[in-house]
Amino acid sequence: MSARDIYLSFFMFTVDLHPDDPRYTEVVVRHMRTLRNMGYTGFDMPVFPSDAGNPQADVPRYERLRTALDTAGLEDVGLTTNVATTPAYDPTSLVAGEREAALVYLKSRVDITAALRGTIMAGPVLFPYNVFPTLDGEPLWSDALQDWLLPRYRLARPLFERLGEYAAERGVRVAIEPVDHWETPAPNMVRDVLDFLAGVRSPHIGVCVDSSHVVLGSSGPKAYRRDIRDAADQRRLHYVQVSPPDRGEVADSWIPWRTFLEPVLPVYHGPLLIEVFNAIPAFLTSLRLTRRKFWIPMDDEPVPGVPSAYDVAEDGITRLRAELARLEER
Repeated sequence: MSARDIYLSFFMFTVDLHPDDPRYTEVVVRHMRTLRNMGYTGFDMPVFPSDAGNPQADVPRYERLRTALDTAGLEDVGLTTNVATTPAYDPTSLVAGEREAALVYLKSRVDITAALRGTIMAGPVLFPYNVFPTLDGEPLWSDALQDWLLPRYRLARPLFERLGEYAAERGVRVAIEPVDHWETPAPNMVRDVLDFLAGVRSPHIGVCVDSSHVVLGSSGPKAYRRDIRDAADQRRLHYVQVSPPDRGEVADSWIPWRTFLEPVLPVYHGPLLIEVFNAIPAFLTSLRLTRRKFWIPMDDEPVPGVPSAYDVAEDGITRLRAELARLEER
């Protein structure tokens, strides 16, 4: 267990990799080299939503980024991608043409994942992230929200069936991430995703499990163990992320290590992703971050009494390795 691959999310540094900017690629390379020396074997790369009207045009940009990483001696680094849908690309839209546009968008993100030589694309790719529905200007909650969701789940299933077929051709698994109700209206729990996938045949569409969302939005340990077992039996447990409820430091956090990891480790053999949302501008409002930013070496001036992003990353992988070793000893 303790020897398994551990990845770090680039949300520690950015939401936009600027793949056309050679100067920023040098920054990406610098971070990766430093973090690889800490023991990270791969990284989760945010793929910024496209506003160009032609999502497929983004693919060559990320192909060039992968080539640049290889040229810099990082050809052995594993990559996964983090993708979100938006109101412009909504797989659950009531309008057929808008759903088709969402499929084109998601296929392009699969292509980007393959261009980076990744095999996992994860994120809130079902409903647009952080967009809460309203009716006559009033937000929908509880029963009204669940009733609003049902027809949209039904409309999205055929799209994800087609996406699964395409992802299989590209060697990519798509992991739908349930996100807690503080951030997005649905899906919030692993069971929500599994219920949706009951109408999707392709096992290339599965679920991403994140400790933060499990703690903030799950039904409880018994339901969690059942959901992990069912996801594994369906071959749909595609990604596992380790993130504290406050999305900050992993080393000393409210992650229920044994409760979260024990059901996962025997049935999941992919990388474990440490996901920290640094207090960079993109996250301040959407996540309502109040803690100080983990200052980024060579980008920021050191802040007395505040750990650097590298400190947080190193302490995080040390803690995760220790927890894996404890479970291995049991």
